[in-house]
Amino acid sequence: MIEIRLHGRGGQGAVTSAELIAIAAINEGKFAQAFPSFGPERRGAPVQAFARIDNKRIYTREKIYNPDIILVLDPTLPKITKVTNGLKKNGIAILNSPFSEKEVRKLLDNYKGKLALVDATKIAIEELGLPITNTTMLGAFIKATELIDVKHIEEALKNRFGKLAEKNIKAFHRALKETKIYK
Repeated sequence: MIEIRLHGRGGQGAVTSAELIAIAAINEGKFAQAFPSFGPERRGAPVQAFARIDNKRIYTREKIYNPDIILVLDPTLPKITKVTNGLKKNGIAILNSPFSEKEVRKLLDNYKGKLALVDATKIAIEELGLPITNTTMLGAFIKATELIDVKHIEEALKNRFGKLAEKNIKAFHRALKETKIYK
């Protein structure tokens, strides 16, 4: 089972990203689940969402403490919370960041594992006209993990966003192309 923890701020789409990952995985014939973890937070407050993907039925419903993958939608979050807490030794950290690999690793307390970086905020503003990075970060997620076929993410985006899907798919593909992977 692959467990994913998403970090974002209210209104950025972390919960939607988790749902889209799960829907795309299910459309591919896998088992998946997605769920949020937040209380009465307001827009802009830190939130977490979770997703699991497996080839067999998933029975656990608990919060994910030791993820295989972290997906960070907001570049300011590593400054206020330790987003890599519990990340498995061979895990992957995928971040929205305009900073260099060296700067991000330092920001993550000298994180030494696999790292994927993309300036998702810039892409979202240029493609969507808004700094909502959820669909953009899905491109980084697919590039870093190759867990789900691109066509299933595109299908999930079309179903979720309707007329707005085209812009979101464009942002997704840009991030897929622009994400840099560091080992």
